[in-house]
Amino acid sequence: MKTRLTLILTLASAVASFGALAPGDAAPDFSLTDIHGQKHAISDYKGKYIVLEWNNPECPFVHKHYDSGNMQKLQQDERAKGVVWLTINSASPDRQGDPGQIESFLQQSHADPTAYLRDPDGTAGRLYGAKTTPDMFVINPEGKLIYEGAIDDHPTPDPADIPGSTNYVRAALDQSMSGKPVAVATTRPYGCHVQY
Repeated sequence: MKTRLTLILTLASAVASFGALAPGDAAPDFSLTDIHGQKHAISDYKGKYIVLEWNNPECPFVHKHYDSGNMQKLQQDERAKGVVWLTINSASPDRQGDPGQIESFLQQSHADPTAYLRDPDGTAGRLYGAKTTPDMFVINPEGKLIYEGAIDDHPTPDPADIPGSTNYVRAALDQSMSGKPVAVATTRPYGCHVQY
């Protein structure tokens, strides 16, 4: 009986972790089209740092970081250092993936990613195991995942929390670019569930 229970628990653990990425894993490649019709693939940016930001224009947690200007500042600061920033919407078009809504959000928020990618069938989202909006992934120039999780350590929709927060994405990039190991390489993401 004990052996059978151990086997069941082992299988349950394997199923739970299937498809999950961990820091140090090779970042899976994908190809998606941006809102202007141009294709982008992870492999297009080999040799560069890449940030993947899962987004949903309707999510209050996304609005926390965009209405305050926090996300745009981070995008601008990191892109100025040569980082490629890909914002991804993995929601189906009948949920939070409507192209018109995305265009309106980008214009109103003055977002500054390298590209805003549409993933209407959720292929890239599932490949990375994106759970929330935002859910953040950082890839180093060797193509390895070095960070996955929340943007910061205050899992609320309140913009007043931002000044006292530790920004995990900025920290991961700064540490890695300085040749140091990433101190916090994975955290639990917070926000609205990705609407696959």
